[in-house]
Amino acid sequence: MSLPEVKAGAGVGAGSAAEAAAGSATRVTARNEHLRGLGRDVAIVLPAILAHPSVWWAGISSLLRLARRGWWRRPPFLPVPGEAYWDFRLVTAFGGTGQDAVLKGEDVVAYLQWCRRARPRRG
Repeated sequence: MSLPEVKAGAGVGAGSAAEAAAGSATRVTARNEHLRGLGRDVAIVLPAILAHPSVWWAGISSLLRLARRGWWRRPPFLPVPGEAYWDFRLVTAFGGTGQDAVLKGEDVVAYLQWCRRARPRRG
């Protein structure tokens, strides 16, 4: 006794499991690429900030301001900006598509120094 042959696209929901798996793989790949990009950006930003103690508080407050809402509930469980927002910030800072933007440590330090100067003073 042999099983009946099922043609592709036949039946209710045919291909939906494969399509779901492909969509899931695409999302995972996009998330992994974002994390790789995030790791690259952290490797540039962190040493630049650590070398300039005068911008540490501005860096912490900027990080918390840019962090995704509910960052503690989603991987990578770090207060980092969302992928779409980070891409938007790269486009507004460097122009083009943002994908070819080269983040430099001195740019980050200059931005944080500006944030520190522009912050309203109390008292």
